[in-house]
Amino acid sequence: MTMTNPIGLYLHIPFCKGKCPYCDFYSIYPKEETVDAYASALIRNIDREDRIYDTVYFGGGTPSLLGAERIAKIMSHIRRTDNCEVTLECNPSDTGSVNSDFDFYKVAESGINRISMGLQSAVDFERKALGRRAGCEDVERAIERIFKSGISNISLDLMLGIPFQTSESLRKSIDFCVSSGAKHISTYILKIEEGTSFYKKRNELILPDEDETCELYLQTVSSLASNGFKQYEISNFAKNGFESRHNLKYWRCEEYLGIGAAAHSFVDGRRFFYGRSAEDFINDVPPTDDGAGGDEEEFVMLALRLSEGLNEKKFSDKYGKSLPEAFGKKAEFLIEKGFLKYSYGAYSLTENGFLLSNSVICELIECL
Repeated sequence: MTMTNPIGLYLHIPFCKGKCPYCDFYSIYPKEETVDAYASALIRNIDREDRIYDTVYFGGGTPSLLGAERIAKIMSHIRRTDNCEVTLECNPSDTGSVNSDFDFYKVAESGINRISMGLQSAVDFERKALGRRAGCEDVERAIERIFKSGISNISLDLMLGIPFQTSESLRKSIDFCVSSGAKHISTYILKIEEGTSFYKKRNELILPDEDETCELYLQTVSSLASNGFKQYEISNFAKNGFESRHNLKYWRCEEYLGIGAAAHSFVDGRRFFYGRSAEDFINDVPPTDDGAGGDEEEFVMLALRLSEGLNEKKFSDKYGKSLPEAFGKKAEFLIEKGFLKYSYGAYSLTENGFLLSNSVICELIECL
């Protein structure tokens, strides 16, 4: 039976030529035979699903390492709505180098209409400290090639609190993002994860302290706002109409299907995921059920990540009851402290609330 309501599709591509020292995502080296087998496994699983999608996201890893031919072949198996948003994550070292033969024209013809690129920093010595192989010239070259292919929706990733970063160096990175023509910017504060190279040498890293990192975040929010980028989520900023429709599905507890090693799904009220093994995925090991999803706590937590916040009516419509009295009292307290605000029937975090989002959201969830 054909699904009448479109959902999101996430395809996880776990290939990387090298491991960034801050990254704890699952990834493996892209051997040609493994990449071929993995692409075939993606197609096999796509074909099993009688679904139509209104967003598609190739995430990783480094999805551009699939190459334009494989990407186009995978795209030919995906049933999409006419206005489907299709995002491909790219690495500038693979798509922007002088010798790169990555064909943006071919992926554009296949239906890719949005590119997400890992800039992280526009300052080359900061990029080097982050293990990025490409220089800023490669990023510029990749962006030029993307625009020439006819893809105009570009998102750039920017990292805060990284080695050697200062207010001045961050200004250079923000200026680069603004002048690049990007329509969307994702900002991430560096977190030192166990098992990474940065974790092993964490005592040697020259990093901004906590207060300095908070100032860098506030500088980013202010600078991007003054250049027409609206903050619509804790870490995401966009020109009007260029918010990531796919990622909004996650934050609004909407349905999406994840295919690939380490990919997660939320379909028909259930969450399930594939293990962190490309070999298992290629060998057709099924995903693991992760139980029911979309409960009240999850809905509130995700909604408060968005600048639109937690709408009382949407909550009551979804769960058949109002927010508890204790929630309202805690919200009033947080409003007085300047971490929360209330407008047009919705609670949302302030700038200072975003900085302390984990603790603020936890306090509210405890009242459910």
